[in-house]
Amino acid sequence: MDLANPEKRRMSVFSELKMLYHLAVAPVRGDTHAARLENFYNRQAQGYDAFRRRLLHGRAELIRAIIPPPGATWLDIGGGTGENLEHLGDRLPLLQGLWVIDLSESLLQVASERIARHNWTNVHVLRADATSFAFPCPGGADVITFSYSLSMIPDWCAALEHARQLLKPGGIIGVVDFFVSHKHPAPDRRKHGWFTRTFWPTWFAADNVFLSPAPLDWLTRKFETLRLQELQSRVPYLPLGKVPYFQFMGRKLG
Repeated sequence: MDLANPEKRRMSVFSELKMLYHLAVAPVRGDTHAARLENFYNRQAQGYDAFRRRLLHGRAELIRAIIPPPGATWLDIGGGTGENLEHLGDRLPLLQGLWVIDLSESLLQVASERIARHNWTNVHVLRADATSFAFPCPGGADVITFSYSLSMIPDWCAALEHARQLLKPGGIIGVVDFFVSHKHPAPDRRKHGWFTRTFWPTWFAADNVFLSPAPLDWLTRKFETLRLQELQSRVPYLPLGKVPYFQFMGRKLG
């Protein structure tokens, strides 16, 4: 975007303020998880990617670190708008198939537009529950990724167990998401102070995003760890705050 153009600059500021309103002020309504998710995203979908690039760090690095074999199958669970696909580069045409799986129809519509724009014939969208969907291709998956989606799945443990069952032996799982540490973490793990462990879970919970050390604990128990980074990133319009996030890549054994 050419921000030297005053009109475009005003549109960008308006878009950011609108996004912040829906993130921090607008109530999230709905009787089911799917309804709440769609209520949250249907007014953000078109501006989702531009704002989230400044909030959701580590996605591109994780996707680029995964090298699937030619002819592989890949499931991006909670893949939303399909932006992760942009980071696959010349690996994408070599895949047998990649499925963007999400519950939000609005986000998947953006993903479908992206797929059509790039003419990706081996990429598909699937509106489904992360804990129970049927694998769309026989034989199991070679790669499964969760990019800032686990913290929004109420039964994240069931989603991870379902993903583990869908992975082939030797398959790769990649996860990047917000988290907070235990009060007394293992010696080789990052320790967060009281404010971090208290403020960020409270702040994100307003949007039904739940931060916890438990998903990372589960991943390190169930998979062979190939990559683990515990990091922090700045949050737009909160210059003094840094929210913790992790990158995990693991291999299914047996």
